[in-house]
Amino acid sequence: MTSKTLVLGIESSCDETACAIVSDQKEVLSSVVWSQYDEHRRFGGVVPEIAARAHLDKCDVLVQEALKQAGVTFRNLSAIAVAAGPGLIGGVLVGVMTAKAIALAHNKPFIAVNHLEGHALTARLSADIQFPYLLLLTSGGHCQVLAVEGVGQYRKLGATVDDSAGEAFDKVAKMLDIGYPGGPNLEKRAVLGKADRFSFPVPMRGRKGCDFSFSGLKTAVRVCIDGLGQMTETDKNDICASFQMAVVAQVRDRLNHAFQAFRAAYPTGRDLVVAGGVAANKTLRTALKEMAQANGFIFSAPPIELCTDNGVMIAWAGMERFCQNMTDTLDFRARPRWPLDTQS
Repeated sequence: MTSKTLVLGIESSCDETACAIVSDQKEVLSSVVWSQYDEHRRFGGVVPEIAARAHLDKCDVLVQEALKQAGVTFRNLSAIAVAAGPGLIGGVLVGVMTAKAIALAHNKPFIAVNHLEGHALTARLSADIQFPYLLLLTSGGHCQVLAVEGVGQYRKLGATVDDSAGEAFDKVAKMLDIGYPGGPNLEKRAVLGKADRFSFPVPMRGRKGCDFSFSGLKTAVRVCIDGLGQMTETDKNDICASFQMAVVAQVRDRLNHAFQAFRAAYPTGRDLVVAGGVAANKTLRTALKEMAQANGFIFSAPPIELCTDNGVMIAWAGMERFCQNMTDTLDFRARPRWPLDTQS
């Protein structure tokens, strides 16, 4: 055990407090996640101040639980990694200060991980994916297509010009009053509905480039809901199915451009990776897998449990950085905004 390189990862950028320990042999030795669904459910979304206090209450406890599950102590760790942004700054600060304190007290290297890089690299933990690869990163706060050239090396091919896909899922779920968390609940409802009942627009379809837009689709759903008046459960299910189909249609259209752009710039690239919370959507996964095969790519995605925020992805990104001697000093500042692509 002690001969292996071990990295502790801490995640607290939104509404999950999570800690994990991974090895350089791609072993997940522990993973502990504490979700704040109950704290935020009555508000219909994440309240930053409540989230920060909850992280403060749980972070130390989860670190100890991760050590216990892995059967190690701080002495056995090789480095401490933490999601240092982007995210809700109160929660990010809790994680960063915890990680710095551990690194200082136990004389361990400190690694500040971009939360988005955690998502971007997680698929390499569970599959043989070589650089460069094409990445669709889609979550509650982000929707972008990137060429992943290496650790810390990203080139943005396209991004949303307004809302993210995950935000659209959550806001439509709130309009329909189907509960929190909105995205997963909407997906469950969509399975029961008729996707061809409502004809929602597919923003950006046919346009050049790889950018996304979801605000117009969200507005179209609002107009539809207002027109129905008193909705039945069947109405809600059909709206969910029709909305989800429109989202997938836009992703298909945008990725067709991304495949061409990526192949032209990186002729040896062979992998399409989807990551982020929305990557857990099974309908989207199926569509992306079909598209990858049709374009001569190999489709990969992290396991469902590693799509939403978790400590494993931060520990693994920390491991990738540690193995390339990419560590940080303890004066590193938490960042509420932190673009992943190197051109920003």
